[in-house]
Amino acid sequence: MEDYKQKAASWLEGDFDQETKMKVLELRNNDPAGFEDAFYKNLEFGTGGLRGIMGVGTNRMNKYTVGMATQGLANYILRHCSDPDPRVCISYDSRNNSKEFARITADVLSANGIHVFIFENIRPTPELSYAIRLKGAVAGVMVTASHNPKEYNGYKVFWSDGGQITAPVDKEIVAEVAAVQDPSLVRFGSVRPGAVEMMGAEVDEEYLRDILSLTLSPDSRARHADIKFVYTPLHGCGVRLVPECLARLGFTNVYHVPEQDFSDGNFPTVVSPNPEEPSALKMAVERAEQTGADIVMATDPDADRMGIAVRDAEGRMVLLNGNQTASILTYYILTRRAELGTLGAGKYVVKTIVTTELIADICASFGVPVYNVLTGFKYIAEVVKRHEADGEFVCGGEESYGFNAGQFVRDTDAQLACSLIADCAAWAADRGLSLWGLLQEIYARYGYRKESLVYLVRKGKDGAEEIARMMEDLRSCPPAEICGSRVVRTVDYLEPEKTGQPSSNVLQFFSEAGDVVSVRPSGTEPKIKFYFGAKGADADAKLEALKAQFVQ
Repeated sequence: MEDYKQKAASWLEGDFDQETKMKVLELRNNDPAGFEDAFYKNLEFGTGGLRGIMGVGTNRMNKYTVGMATQGLANYILRHCSDPDPRVCISYDSRNNSKEFARITADVLSANGIHVFIFENIRPTPELSYAIRLKGAVAGVMVTASHNPKEYNGYKVFWSDGGQITAPVDKEIVAEVAAVQDPSLVRFGSVRPGAVEMMGAEVDEEYLRDILSLTLSPDSRARHADIKFVYTPLHGCGVRLVPECLARLGFTNVYHVPEQDFSDGNFPTVVSPNPEEPSALKMAVERAEQTGADIVMATDPDADRMGIAVRDAEGRMVLLNGNQTASILTYYILTRRAELGTLGAGKYVVKTIVTTELIADICASFGVPVYNVLTGFKYIAEVVKRHEADGEFVCGGEESYGFNAGQFVRDTDAQLACSLIADCAAWAADRGLSLWGLLQEIYARYGYRKESLVYLVRKGKDGAEEIARMMEDLRSCPPAEICGSRVVRTVDYLEPEKTGQPSSNVLQFFSEAGDVVSVRPSGTEPKIKFYFGAKGADADAKLEALKAQFVQ
């Protein structure tokens, strides 16, 4: 207790601006629990960067914690980069304070002698990934908290390949950031003349040209240009480029949700701007009913993830989960490339360990190898980097609504995913199928699988300790059965010598019947996540049984 009070005292007595000091006093006097949570630890700069609630304190996202993280990043670049003129690209989304945090990042990097390219306005995470390689930058920073609630913001670090940082660079940067213990060590200097360059429409053009070159069915699109879509950016930066993608592909009936088209970090029309949540798509689905649209697409605030809804056989709008969308796109891309004769040797697909095994079944039928990686698209990007010289990345997906194809972008890309879904819908229409009908065709060919994600939110210090206990209990007393079927394999990813993967706090249980349960704490939110995968005609019933067994 005294430790966090001493930390708070240092903010009241140190070289912090007056507004910050007043907010610390207000927090101390009016919200004791919030005061403790704001100072009981330092906001952790993990292997993906920063993410946390905005506000004053060492455990919050604010200009000082952002400045300290940036100073650590600058120190690493200057010590390890051989380029005499290192470059860093910066982008930011529509969240509150994102522009300010991006400006601080640019200022600190510039003050450290690093050349900065920063977008002149909000741009999606995948375009930042693209820009890093376009500009020959050593690193990139994206200011975003992805799909988290409005109270959050974050700071994601990318490396020269356009992917998020991975080992050993990630831990080395973490160490550099940890060494910056006080804001007085940060060079909050003024921007050097010519050291910061703006990026804008010229990068948009190159990015759009490249990702749209990955679509596969121009003739089908011409025949079905009148397919009706509803698109919503959920107040995020997808509004800048997703409609433009659909227009360039020739689609003429794209309806918007006007209340959600404007960028607003308060996300006033949704509880959470997460396309994984059915409530986030509610207004878009209502718009589809008004217009008779066939497909709904929604993107999260930094436009790297996409959620969709389609009409089922009875014409009702049905939300697809990330596993279903990734399966449809994988099946479409492999089928279409086989038709076009571009699916030769060296092609491969990547998925995360918690993503549906249906993708593996699809790939096997085409003779295309699949790499399984830990949760997080950065591990997919790592495989792409490793095989640049001896293979071609066809596509990759994760159950958390992220998908990508080709090698232009090394992160999830909702602009491309929306384009490919529209492309696929036109191709399916040529065969007399809707996207729902195409999904049923996939199930008929490969067998029915169904997955679901359930999570428990446990906030604050006590919540973090409870999540740790839950993981320890599962390790010490693993389940003997899943849905009445014997557990035949348990995988603990804290044992890299056995898994061949980097160490990660993930447990997986596989049953004799082919069902699987994966459990892990979220790396970015106060949650513990349960991934359930069921196989067979009774998969829906199995999912309910799995929830009852594991989530009390």
